[in-house]
Amino acid sequence: MGLYARAILPRLIHAGMRQELFLPYRQRLVLEAEGRVLEIGFGSGLNMPHYATTLAVIGLDPSHLALSMARNSAQTGLRSIGLLEASAETIPLARHSVDTIVSAWTMCSIPDVARALGEVRRVLKPSGRLLFVEHGRSPDASVAKWQDRLTPIWKHVAGGCHLNRAVSALVEQAGFRIERLETGYMTGPRPLTFMYEGCARPQ
Repeated sequence: MGLYARAILPRLIHAGMRQELFLPYRQRLVLEAEGRVLEIGFGSGLNMPHYATTLAVIGLDPSHLALSMARNSAQTGLRSIGLLEASAETIPLARHSVDTIVSAWTMCSIPDVARALGEVRRVLKPSGRLLFVEHGRSPDASVAKWQDRLTPIWKHVAGGCHLNRAVSALVEQAGFRIERLETGYMTGPRPLTFMYEGCARPQ
Protein backbone atom coordinates (compact mmCIF):
# COMPACT_ATOMS: atom_id res chain seq x y z
CA MET A 1 0.00 0.00 0.00
CA GLY A 2 1.52 3.32 -1.11
CA LEU A 3 1.70 6.62 0.74
CA TYR A 4 -1.32 8.03 -1.10
CA ALA A 5 -3.59 5.11 -0.16
CA ARG A 6 -2.23 4.86 3.36
CA ALA A 7 -1.93 8.46 4.49
CA ILE A 8 -3.79 10.77 2.11
CA LEU A 9 -6.81 8.93 0.70
CA PRO A 10 -8.52 8.27 4.09
CA ARG A 11 -8.50 12.02 4.80
CA LEU A 12 -9.85 12.84 1.34
CA ILE A 13 -12.65 10.26 1.75
CA HIS A 14 -13.51 11.67 5.18
CA ALA A 15 -13.71 15.20 3.78
CA GLY A 16 -15.82 14.14 0.80
CA MET A 17 -18.21 11.83 2.64
CA ARG A 18 -19.03 14.21 5.50
CA GLN A 19 -21.08 16.44 3.17
CA GLU A 20 -24.66 17.27 4.20
CA LEU A 21 -26.20 15.55 1.18
CA PHE A 22 -25.16 12.13 2.57
CA LEU A 23 -26.83 12.74 5.95
CA PRO A 24 -30.38 11.53 5.11
CA TYR A 25 -28.94 8.32 3.64
CA ARG A 26 -26.89 7.68 6.79
CA GLN A 27 -29.85 8.31 9.07
CA ARG A 28 -32.14 5.97 7.15
CA LEU A 29 -29.43 3.32 6.91
CA VAL A 30 -28.71 2.83 10.60
CA LEU A 31 -32.27 3.39 11.82
CA GLU A 32 -33.03 -0.32 11.41
CA ALA A 33 -29.83 -1.66 12.96
CA GLU A 34 -30.40 -3.86 15.98
CA GLY A 35 -28.60 -6.33 18.21
CA ARG A 36 -24.90 -6.88 17.64
CA VAL A 37 -23.94 -4.68 14.69
CA LEU A 38 -20.98 -4.94 12.33
CA GLU A 39 -20.28 -2.07 9.96
CA ILE A 40 -17.92 -2.97 7.13
CA GLY A 41 -15.95 -0.12 5.57
CA PHE A 42 -16.31 1.82 8.81
CA GLY A 43 -13.77 4.41 7.73
CA SER A 44 -13.52 7.46 9.97
CA GLY A 45 -16.79 6.60 11.73
CA LEU A 46 -19.16 9.06 10.07
CA ASN A 47 -22.15 6.83 10.85
CA MET A 48 -21.40 6.71 14.58
CA PRO A 49 -23.61 9.64 15.64
CA HIS A 50 -26.66 8.05 14.01
CA TYR A 51 -26.68 4.68 15.78
CA ALA A 52 -29.00 4.16 18.74
CA THR A 53 -26.94 4.67 21.90
CA THR A 54 -27.99 1.25 23.22
CA LEU A 55 -26.30 -0.67 20.39
CA ALA A 56 -22.99 -2.50 20.51
CA VAL A 57 -21.25 -1.70 17.22
CA ILE A 58 -18.13 -3.19 15.66
CA GLY A 59 -16.43 -1.05 13.01
CA LEU A 60 -14.28 -2.91 10.49
CA ASP A 61 -11.92 -1.22 8.04
CA PRO A 62 -8.55 -2.06 6.44
CA SER A 63 -7.21 1.48 6.97
CA HIS A 64 -5.27 2.10 10.17
CA LEU A 65 -5.49 5.86 9.71
CA ALA A 66 -9.25 5.85 9.14
CA LEU A 67 -9.81 3.82 12.30
CA SER A 68 -7.54 6.17 14.24
CA MET A 69 -9.69 9.05 13.06
CA ALA A 70 -12.80 7.16 14.22
CA ARG A 71 -11.20 6.37 17.56
CA ASN A 72 -10.39 10.03 18.15
CA SER A 73 -13.90 11.17 17.25
CA ALA A 74 -16.06 12.45 20.09
CA GLN A 75 -19.27 12.16 18.09
CA THR A 76 -20.56 8.95 19.62
CA GLY A 77 -22.73 8.14 22.60
CA LEU A 78 -22.70 4.43 21.84
CA ARG A 79 -22.68 2.07 24.77
CA SER A 80 -20.04 -0.06 23.09
CA ILE A 81 -17.86 0.46 20.03
CA GLY A 82 -15.12 -1.92 18.92
CA LEU A 83 -12.77 -1.28 16.01
CA LEU A 84 -11.20 -4.00 13.87
CA GLU A 85 -8.44 -3.37 11.35
CA ALA A 86 -9.26 -5.99 8.74
CA SER A 87 -10.72 -6.51 5.29
CA ALA A 88 -14.34 -7.46 4.64
CA GLU A 89 -12.93 -10.32 2.56
CA THR A 90 -11.61 -11.96 5.76
CA ILE A 91 -13.84 -10.87 8.64
CA PRO A 92 -12.27 -12.03 11.95
CA LEU A 93 -15.58 -12.95 13.61
CA ALA A 94 -17.29 -16.27 14.30
CA ARG A 95 -19.96 -17.76 12.08
CA HIS A 96 -23.51 -16.50 12.76
CA SER A 97 -22.29 -14.06 15.42
CA VAL A 98 -23.81 -10.77 14.18
CA ASP A 99 -27.44 -9.57 14.05
CA THR A 100 -27.02 -6.67 11.62
CA ILE A 101 -24.37 -5.80 9.05
CA VAL A 102 -24.20 -2.25 7.73
CA SER A 103 -22.48 -1.27 4.48
CA ALA A 104 -22.32 2.40 3.49
CA TRP A 105 -20.59 3.29 0.21
CA THR A 106 -18.27 0.31 0.70
CA MET A 107 -19.04 -2.41 -1.87
CA CYS A 108 -17.71 -0.19 -4.66
CA SER A 109 -14.15 -0.35 -3.38
CA ILE A 110 -13.69 -3.90 -2.04
CA PRO A 111 -11.32 -5.71 -4.45
CA ASP A 112 -13.15 -9.07 -4.22
CA VAL A 113 -16.69 -7.99 -3.41
CA ALA A 114 -18.16 -11.48 -3.99
CA ARG A 115 -15.81 -12.95 -1.40
CA ALA A 116 -16.64 -10.13 1.02
CA LEU A 117 -20.37 -10.75 0.67
CA GLY A 118 -19.71 -14.44 1.30
CA GLU A 119 -17.99 -13.44 4.54
CA VAL A 120 -20.91 -11.15 5.40
CA ARG A 121 -23.28 -14.08 4.95
CA ARG A 122 -21.03 -16.33 7.06
CA VAL A 123 -20.93 -14.05 10.12
CA LEU A 124 -24.56 -12.92 9.87
CA LYS A 125 -27.14 -14.88 11.83
CA PRO A 126 -29.73 -16.71 9.67
CA SER A 127 -32.35 -14.26 10.95
CA GLY A 128 -30.04 -11.26 10.58
CA ARG A 129 -30.12 -8.44 8.05
CA LEU A 130 -27.70 -6.71 5.71
CA LEU A 131 -28.48 -2.98 5.50
CA PHE A 132 -26.82 -1.11 2.66
CA VAL A 133 -26.58 2.22 0.91
CA GLU A 134 -24.27 2.11 -2.11
CA HIS A 135 -23.67 3.85 -5.39
CA GLY A 136 -23.37 1.71 -8.49
CA ARG A 137 -24.42 0.79 -11.99
CA SER A 138 -27.21 2.84 -13.49
CA PRO A 139 -30.06 1.16 -15.42
CA ASP A 140 -29.77 3.95 -18.01
CA ALA A 141 -27.67 2.64 -20.88
CA SER A 142 -26.03 5.97 -21.67
CA VAL A 143 -25.02 6.53 -18.03
CA ALA A 144 -23.81 2.94 -17.63
CA LYS A 145 -21.64 3.35 -20.72
CA TRP A 146 -19.93 6.33 -19.13
CA GLN A 147 -19.53 4.41 -15.87
CA ASP A 148 -17.73 1.64 -17.76
CA ARG A 149 -15.48 4.18 -19.48
CA LEU A 150 -14.62 6.09 -16.31
CA THR A 151 -14.15 3.21 -13.87
CA PRO A 152 -10.60 2.17 -14.93
CA ILE A 153 -9.38 5.73 -14.28
CA TRP A 154 -11.65 6.50 -11.32
CA LYS A 155 -10.63 3.44 -9.28
CA HIS A 156 -6.97 4.50 -9.43
CA VAL A 157 -7.63 7.90 -7.85
CA ALA A 158 -10.54 6.92 -5.57
CA GLY A 159 -9.19 3.97 -3.60
CA GLY A 160 -10.39 1.20 -5.89
CA CYS A 161 -13.91 2.59 -6.22
CA HIS A 162 -15.90 1.07 -9.10
CA LEU A 163 -18.68 3.18 -10.57
CA ASN A 164 -20.28 0.29 -12.46
CA ARG A 165 -21.07 -2.45 -9.92
CA ALA A 166 -24.68 -3.63 -9.99
CA VAL A 167 -25.14 -3.75 -6.23
CA SER A 168 -28.51 -5.52 -5.98
CA ALA A 169 -27.35 -8.27 -8.36
CA LEU A 170 -24.15 -8.77 -6.35
CA VAL A 171 -26.13 -9.09 -3.11
CA GLU A 172 -28.51 -11.64 -4.61
CA GLN A 173 -25.70 -13.64 -6.21
CA ALA A 174 -24.09 -13.94 -2.77
CA GLY A 175 -27.12 -15.81 -1.44
CA PHE A 176 -29.25 -13.01 -0.04
CA ARG A 177 -32.94 -12.28 -0.53
CA ILE A 178 -33.57 -8.56 -0.94
CA GLU A 179 -36.55 -7.50 1.16
CA ARG A 180 -36.50 -3.81 0.34
CA LEU A 181 -34.75 -1.80 -2.38
CA GLU A 182 -34.98 1.84 -3.39
CA THR A 183 -32.92 3.20 -6.26
CA GLY A 184 -32.42 6.56 -7.91
CA TYR A 185 -30.00 9.39 -8.48
CA MET A 186 -28.77 11.67 -5.75
CA THR A 187 -27.46 15.18 -6.46
CA GLY A 188 -24.35 15.24 -8.63
CA PRO A 189 -22.94 13.81 -11.87
CA ARG A 190 -25.04 10.83 -12.92
CA PRO A 191 -22.18 8.34 -13.44
CA LEU A 192 -21.26 8.82 -9.76
CA THR A 193 -24.66 9.11 -8.12
CA PHE A 194 -27.00 6.21 -8.89
CA MET A 195 -27.93 4.93 -5.43
CA TYR A 196 -29.07 1.59 -4.03
CA GLU A 197 -30.70 1.62 -0.57
CA GLY A 198 -31.91 -1.69 0.79
CA CYS A 199 -32.23 -4.50 3.25
CA ALA A 200 -31.47 -8.19 2.61
CA ARG A 201 -31.52 -11.45 4.53
CA PRO A 202 -29.62 -14.70 3.96
CA GLN A 203 -31.51 -17.17 1.77
